[in-house]
Amino acid sequence: MNVGEDDVLAAAESWRREGRGVALATVVETWGSAPRPVGSHLVIDDRENFLGSVSGGCVEGEVIAAAGEVIDSGVPKLMEFGVADETAWKAGLSCGGMIRVYVEKVE
Repeated sequence: MNVGEDDVLAAAESWRREGRGVALATVVETWGSAPRPVGSHLVIDDRENFLGSVSGGCVEGEVIAAAGEVIDSGVPKLMEFGVADETAWKAGLSCGGMIRVYVEKVE
């Protein structure tokens, strides 16, 4: 699904107004072959609904799981996925690059 960044941010705002816990994941750095550019967003609520993409599907599951922790704790998390990282292969990032994703709670 090709969702605009404005749609993702609007969903984050709407979900917060509805009283949901919300986290926003943002691609903050890429290197080599990366499926999504810096600035790409994925918004996740406390029911594991999500909209957007930070990796074209490669690592979304890992980011969604981390978002639940961030929503609960309020502590942001910087995640890194790359071909040299064993967890990246597990998560499916085999495109030859690296991405860093910052996950923060939306207040």
